[in-house]
Amino acid sequence: MVFEVSILGSSSATPIYQRHPTAQVLNIHERFFLVDCGEGTLIQLNRYKIKFHRINHIFISHLHGDHYLGLLGLLSTMHLQGRTIPIHLYCQAPLKEIIDIQLKYSETILRFPIYYHMLDPKNSAVIMEDDDLEVSTIILNHRIPCTGFLFKEKPRSRKLQKDKLQKFNVPISVYQDLKNGMDYTDEFGKVIANSELTTDPKNARSYAFCSDTCYDERILPQISEIDLLYHEATFLNDKEERAKETFHSTAAQAATIAKKANVKRLIIGHFSARYKNLYPLLDEAKEVFPETTLAMEGDVFSIL
Repeated sequence: MVFEVSILGSSSATPIYQRHPTAQVLNIHERFFLVDCGEGTLIQLNRYKIKFHRINHIFISHLHGDHYLGLLGLLSTMHLQGRTIPIHLYCQAPLKEIIDIQLKYSETILRFPIYYHMLDPKNSAVIMEDDDLEVSTIILNHRIPCTGFLFKEKPRSRKLQKDKLQKFNVPISVYQDLKNGMDYTDEFGKVIANSELTTDPKNARSYAFCSDTCYDERILPQISEIDLLYHEATFLNDKEERAKETFHSTAAQAATIAKKANVKRLIIGHFSARYKNLYPLLDEAKEVFPETTLAMEGDVFSIL
C-alpha cells in the first residue's frame, strides 16, 4: 500500500524563486492528508494534478501566515465545486475564529461542515486514529504555539501462507487468530507453530513533519527511528544566532536532530528567501547526516 509525501511548497515566509510557502500532501493507503496550507496551495495542487476533493483531513501547524493563508481559498473552491463531504481540520483554536470571520464578511455558508479538532500546544496527543493509521502531535519550539505531526501506520497483521494452510487443512475460522500471531492446534491436538503458517509483516511506516522550530532535542524520543523526517532548515549555520532569535533551525541543526534520532531519511525545507541556491544548505546537512534531501516542489517521497 502506498505511503508517500508530495512537496507543494518549501519556502519560508516570503514566496520567492518559484518557491511557495509550506504545504505537503500525504497519500497513505490512497487517503489524502494536507499538512499546512500556505499561500498558493490550491495552485500547487492543480499544478501537480493532486485531486484536492480527495483531501478530507487538513493539519495546520501554527498561525503564521505562510502556513495557513491558502486555506480559505481552498475551502472556498471546494464549496464552489459542490463539495458536501466534511473536512476535518486539526489546528490551534484561533483558526476557527479567523475562518468564521472571513466566511461571515464574504457572506459564505459552506455546503460542507468543518469539524475542528483543537490542538493542545503544550502536550503531545493522538489526534486521529483508525484501523490503519495513528496521527500524533509533536510539540515544537517556535515563537508562537506550534505543533508538528507524526503519522504512523498501525502494526500490520502477519501474512498467511496459503500453501501451508492447505497442507495442514487449517480452517478459515482461525485465519484471524493466525494473523494475530497465535499458534494453531489441529483436531488431533497437534500444535503447529505460527511461524510455520505465516510470515512476518512488513514494518509499519512512519513520517514526521517538524516545522517551524528551533533546535530542540526534546522531540527526539517521539521521532526516534522513524522512516522519514521533514525538519525545517531555514538558515545555514553561519546564521545560527539569527536562527536562535527567530526560533528557526539551521541545516546542520536539522541534520543533527536526524542523526541523534536515528531516522532513516531526512528532508529539509522552509528555506529563507536569502538563499537562491539551496545546495549549500544540502551540503551542510549531508556533512552531518548523509541521507538528506532538499524539499523541492513537485518531489514525491515514497516510504516502501
